[in-house]
Amino acid sequence: MQKLGIGIIGCGNISSAYLKAMASFPVLDIRGIADLNHGLAEQRAGEFNLSAKSIDELLGDPEIQLIVNLTVPKAHVEVGLRALAHGKHTYSEKPLGITFAEGKKLAETAKTTGLRIGAAPDTFLGGSHQTARSIIDTGVLGTPVGGTATFMCPGHERWHPNPDFYYEAGGGPMLDMGPYYITDLVNLLGPVAKVAGFAVTPRNERTITSEPRNGQKIPVHIPTHVSSVMAFENGAVVQISMSFDVAGHKHVPLEVYGTEGTLIVPDPNHFGGDIQLLKKGGSFELQPTTEPYADGNYRSLGVADMAHAILSDRPHRASGDLALHVLEVMEAFGTAADKGQTVDITTKPERPAPLSQSLIDGQIAR
Repeated sequence: MQKLGIGIIGCGNISSAYLKAMASFPVLDIRGIADLNHGLAEQRAGEFNLSAKSIDELLGDPEIQLIVNLTVPKAHVEVGLRALAHGKHTYSEKPLGITFAEGKKLAETAKTTGLRIGAAPDTFLGGSHQTARSIIDTGVLGTPVGGTATFMCPGHERWHPNPDFYYEAGGGPMLDMGPYYITDLVNLLGPVAKVAGFAVTPRNERTITSEPRNGQKIPVHIPTHVSSVMAFENGAVVQISMSFDVAGHKHVPLEVYGTEGTLIVPDPNHFGGDIQLLKKGGSFELQPTTEPYADGNYRSLGVADMAHAILSDRPHRASGDLALHVLEVMEAFGTAADKGQTVDITTKPERPAPLSQSLIDGQIAR
């Protein structure tokens, strides 16, 4: 099998999940990892038997074709532009950028240089979400009508050791968790046409309850409760609520409604989970998962798909166009809330192809 040279920049909390999952994909040849904190890079390198390098060394390595950018959100575009300037394709953690304007700059630079960009989340490629898509594509739900997307919790300061960035520009429940839900909905229904929304900030500071900073207070600079509506190009209207201010709730993460039925889609922050289908006049029934990558945390599946796509010259699924669209939608919620009006979405990405089109014996290959 051909391999693609991979360099990883950013060795924070999420890097362990990526590095564990990358072992499942032989196409990914990790040539080194780097972080502004070189000690952290050395620690992570030791855990996974890799080589810790400086960022300049990674960017200058001719054996590396793709940079996986796992830095904090406000650094995604800066690091991505540096990678492109060094002739590297780049794939970043979500979101693509913290503003649509800077995300657009990254996308335009990639097109100018003939290089590719991609971005998380890739959970929509998981077996349960691909199965949900195949169910919708059969037409069993009838004409798409709408749906709900819900993520609500008391806040990430409960568990994250350094939660400050969640409450700075580029953070908040929408930019943090919204990409999972909106990306999966675009996978299921196609692109968004326009949005409306409201956003509030009930508290101007939060108290950390995780270790090692238990008791410290951090300021809040962004809305922490966002409720919005997305009108999709196909006519469906979906309500979305993302919050760091809710003690608990009973909503399921995703529901999709059609004239002939309702589909319960599992948590889009995971690759697997139960799917339930209700046909009009019946009751909810558990559906078998028919697609692979539903039995674990494959948080680099999108990177592997992108690597195969580069090597075989086909489109990759967790694409820059898709990530830019999701970023525009999320930013438009804030614009709609500020102006009290609906906002048209200008980007119109292609709905990603089903993963099944690139599988051999149940494994992503071509």
